[in-house]
Amino acid sequence: MKILSSAQLKIVDAYTIEHEPVSSTNLMERASRAVADKIRSRWSIDTPVKIFAGPGNNGGDALAIARMLGETNYKVYVYLFNTSEKLSPDCQINKQRLIDFQDVKQNMLGVRNVEFVEVTSQFTPPKLEEGDLVVDGLFGTGLSRPLNGGFASVVKYINASPATVVSIDVPSGLMCEDNTYNVMNHIVKANFTYTIQYPKLAFFFAENEQYVGEWEVLDIGIADPGTEETLTPYYFTERKDILPMLRTRSKFAHKGSVGHALLIAGKKGMAGAAILGARACMRSGVGKLTIRTPECNVRSLHTAVPEAILNIDVDASCFSQSFDTSEYDAMAIGPGIGTSSYTVQAFIEQVSMTKCPMVIDADALNIIGSHRGWISQLPRCCILTPHKKELFGLISTTRNSYEELERTRDLAVRQQVFILIKGAYSAIVTPEGNVFFNSTGNPGMATAGAGDVLTGIILALLAQSYMPEVAVRLGVYLHGLAGDLAAEDLCYEGMISSDLVDYLPKAFKVLWEDKCMVRK
Repeated sequence: MKILSSAQLKIVDAYTIEHEPVSSTNLMERASRAVADKIRSRWSIDTPVKIFAGPGNNGGDALAIARMLGETNYKVYVYLFNTSEKLSPDCQINKQRLIDFQDVKQNMLGVRNVEFVEVTSQFTPPKLEEGDLVVDGLFGTGLSRPLNGGFASVVKYINASPATVVSIDVPSGLMCEDNTYNVMNHIVKANFTYTIQYPKLAFFFAENEQYVGEWEVLDIGIADPGTEETLTPYYFTERKDILPMLRTRSKFAHKGSVGHALLIAGKKGMAGAAILGARACMRSGVGKLTIRTPECNVRSLHTAVPEAILNIDVDASCFSQSFDTSEYDAMAIGPGIGTSSYTVQAFIEQVSMTKCPMVIDADALNIIGSHRGWISQLPRCCILTPHKKELFGLISTTRNSYEELERTRDLAVRQQVFILIKGAYSAIVTPEGNVFFNSTGNPGMATAGAGDVLTGIILALLAQSYMPEVAVRLGVYLHGLAGDLAAEDLCYEGMISSDLVDYLPKAFKVLWEDKCMVRK
């Protein structure tokens, strides 16, 4: 699924209007119907609905939603802010439709279940109570500057209330992409955002969660012309994108034909990182796994991962010496290796001499962060898997997630590497500067060792000759899916990283069952 900019959203709207063909008013009707249906499915008819509409097309959506809810006998209070007395054409049309509906409804039943107030100067705000549903239709994707004055006051009033808030398309005041220079306390804090056709880039940034709340994309059939004007580097990966990546295993497959992986992991006291990465790798289809680790971890690894081969470092407590890796199909380095002077030197020697596909994680990233010039020695198309703190070692701290993403894109393109920013909606940045946000995973995965599991999964896929982009996208999706399956049976607070390994086979099974259904 593409993630388009606010400017591109106007292009696809215009394209749909011209080529479907459909009038802009009827396209607005379609969007409003989708949001109204969502509201009706979630909130009962006895929920008071208080709608705040702006003077543009987002306000037109809000007025149409008011009419549609009124048609099914919701009690609706509508406040249209028209302080400049200049409504957009479609907003004007929906204002008149709402007024006409009021008159007809009152004549037929003798009651008026939609109360409409047009605000042209002074505004006396309604009381917003805990059981109320507020629909925010003040401003949408066309906003280009921070809200101020009266609209900022309305936003603050909504945010101070105990009411549940639904935003149409985007919370009023939030820019679709970059909010660096926005006034953040002038943005509606929605509990739910029902966005039209395409997710917005700002939805994927942690600092915007308090404004966006729980969001959902509503498909209303807007057409993408697929032209230069709608090319984007940003995508949201869904199940249908992942299924074609899975490869069928040959009936004649054997352990030598499905990859030999190398995991360099664990120092004294950090055997767990090696165990988690190794178990995940073995559960992700690899034929053989060798673990390079110090002697202090041998007993633990033999017990926890008896399927793995051990390659014992000359140092008893850390990774201290590089070695020949020509017999391996892929390598991962970093989980729990530490940053001792011996390990630092062994790391740069190892990555410089290794020719197979590679994952660089955890302490290996911390080493690069402390020796930034070394990043130029990394092989092309290797995969870096930092969490936020490790990423800042590579790009320095940033003002917000948008700047962080742009700096990461610059680094990935400049060094021709893949960079996976781990977290909610993990972002995979490619050497071409494309960004694929992941759709699986949950807060229960915020637990020590989850990253080691992910490294093991990606390592296994690389060793099975999946191309790096496919390996990292498929690996991240499987990792999150295993977490989602674990959360269904357990709970967020009760999950540990070993659960992700235990649910990996089920995650693969779910994808294969879906793939077979698609084939049928």
